[in-house]
Amino acid sequence: MVSNACSVRLATMICFLASMVGLSAQVRAQTPSPMQEWQYSSGIILQEMFDPTTPATRKMLGVGGEVEPAYEGSRAYRCRGGPILDIRFEDKAFLSTGEGVGYNIIHRRGLQVGVGVGYDLGRKERDDYQNLRGMGDRSFAAVPDAFITYVVSDRFPLVVRADWRHLARSGGGSIGDLGAYFPMPGSSSKFVYFFGASITIANRTYLRDLFAVSARQSVSSGHAVYAIQASEVESFGIGASATWRFPHHLLLSANAAASRLGHVALDSPIVERGSSHVIAVSIDYAF
Repeated sequence: MVSNACSVRLATMICFLASMVGLSAQVRAQTPSPMQEWQYSSGIILQEMFDPTTPATRKMLGVGGEVEPAYEGSRAYRCRGGPILDIRFEDKAFLSTGEGVGYNIIHRRGLQVGVGVGYDLGRKERDDYQNLRGMGDRSFAAVPDAFITYVVSDRFPLVVRADWRHLARSGGGSIGDLGAYFPMPGSSSKFVYFFGASITIANRTYLRDLFAVSARQSVSSGHAVYAIQASEVESFGIGASATWRFPHHLLLSANAAASRLGHVALDSPIVERGSSHVIAVSIDYAF
């Protein structure tokens, strides 16, 4: 059983932790992405749960970059970067380059249930013309989503998050994540980090959009016909988020994640590599 003194120390550590990483954000939202969905908002619910002095409005500006696969299943990697913006209005609404625009319909201590709209950057044949030629482009799309985030308890601050997203383009389909993450031992007022894992399930439409090869596409691309008939596990993933705190409200954040495609996606003839990794770094000013 955890003593009262240990509970106080745990709560204090979490307050430090949450105040530092509660405004962490990534360069871009993308579905799909090797980045774990929970990494876009890690620490925020803990800050609101353990720190009663949290300001009504929290803002962050920064710049960051990331290295990630050119598309899901790609052997090639690409670098991208840009500005970061993250604004939180109390514990209700948010505007973020990582999560999009959203609203927490239910916002209680240790529980958030909300909706939002993010975006997907799509996929172009020119991303890998040798492998994707004849497969057609996947256009940029809005991504409406719904989510629930729950903290198990004060003494065991495991955060569980479930998320559902739909790609609002023709044939886009839907995808859902179930993930969990935890503040790791060794964190301090100057350095904190989380570790977590997730599983992603996609419906048939989503899997067909990204991994199936029709008869017409087979003729134009040279890939074998590949049909997908059912919803399946799309991928498994793990991730870690770390933040260093410096004077003058400056933060340095680093995120890393790795994922492995499920067997239905992995067997697609357009998939060159079943495992993927992403590293993202940002320098932020919180105010």
